[in-house]
Amino acid sequence: MSDRANDFIKGLVIGGLVGATLGILYAPKSGKETREDIARKADELMAKAREEYEQAIDKSKRAYESAIRRLKEVEASVKEKVEDAEEKVSGLAERGKEAFQDNKGRLKKAIEAGVEAFKEEKEKIT
Repeated sequence: MSDRANDFIKGLVIGGLVGATLGILYAPKSGKETREDIARKADELMAKAREEYEQAIDKSKRAYESAIRRLKEVEASVKEKVEDAEEKVSGLAERGKEAFQDNKGRLKKAIEAGVEAFKEEKEKIT
């Protein structure tokens, strides 16, 4: 739970106890009635504090679940983008390999043609 929620609950309980105690102490009642009033007010304040605490816990739980849900959505999106990138890289690598093989074949033919031309020229000279 956040510090603000804890501080609020503490302030609520302390303020309520102080207010109830002062109100009861200054009321013109007997000691027994005063103690009963203090006990009743303390029970009321504890119930109110418990209710506030449960609400704060519920709110925190909803925020946590929402954050987890959003993180799972982001994770799925990132996985999808990574898979798309992998497919693109794989395709580019395949095309690069094909282009390399094609250029390698052309170079081999060009070298062979150059060697043939050299041999023909050499035969002409000799």
